[in-house]
Amino acid sequence: MTDLQQAQTTVERIGVAMFTVADQDAAIRFYVEQLGFELRADVPFGPDGEMRWVEVAPPGSTARLALNPPMGPYGPGGGSIGVETRDVRGEHARLQALGVDVDDPMEAPGAPLLFMLRDPDGNHVAVVEPDPSA
Repeated sequence: MTDLQQAQTTVERIGVAMFTVADQDAAIRFYVEQLGFELRADVPFGPDGEMRWVEVAPPGSTARLALNPPMGPYGPGGGSIGVETRDVRGEHARLQALGVDVDDPMEAPGAPLLFMLRDPDGNHVAVVEPDPSA
């Protein structure tokens, strides 16, 4: 075993996932008004404060989702995260009634009940009902 393989990480948790979005204000409206997330940060960012650091999260979550403008050669969309709920079918019905782009719930033996949705930029969110016995 090499020294690198023996090294212990000091990382304790995943804190922030990041999505690239075309319009931060539109993304805030989607995540806050439709998905029901909280706006956790909306502050100037960068060397001269010319950009914005925006974070949203489900109520009570310690993990956050940063909504970043396109940087470098990368455009909006293409990201993917998973969120958990104790009621996939209820959340699916709620979001569908709001006009969110949702797929039908999927079930398979041994796999969690889940459905996929897309934000206006094409980022994917898997809404998963965790196994209550886990």
